[in-house]
Amino acid sequence: MTSRVRTVTFDTHDPYELAGFWLQVLRAPRPADDEPGDPAASVVTDTMTLLFEQNNDVKAGKNRLHLDLEPDGSRDEEVEWLLTLGATIANDRRNPNGTGWVVMHDPEGNEFCVLRSAAERAATR
Repeated sequence: MTSRVRTVTFDTHDPYELAGFWLQVLRAPRPADDEPGDPAASVVTDTMTLLFEQNNDVKAGKNRLHLDLEPDGSRDEEVEWLLTLGATIANDRRNPNGTGWVVMHDPEGNEFCVLRSAAERAATR
């Protein structure tokens, strides 16, 4: 028997708002049954579901799990676009030769990384 990851769940102060950020990041439509004030909201893509559940606890430290994003275009352009959505840079690990990644925070402080695209990786081999 095998298992697959069906859903990655985040605790959040505002499920609808944080799901809205990730809907833009992943360019996914908002599910019709998600409403402001609901205790949960989701982002559904072809490969996974992110679930955002209401939890008023204060984030206490670094995430023990994070998402790695691989853009279909330039890593640097993706980082700039994510900044316009409300993400912030936590640790810029880009190298002068084009390798590396960027550690970012979503609007509630959850860490995620932006990697190079497949084309960018192939170009530096």
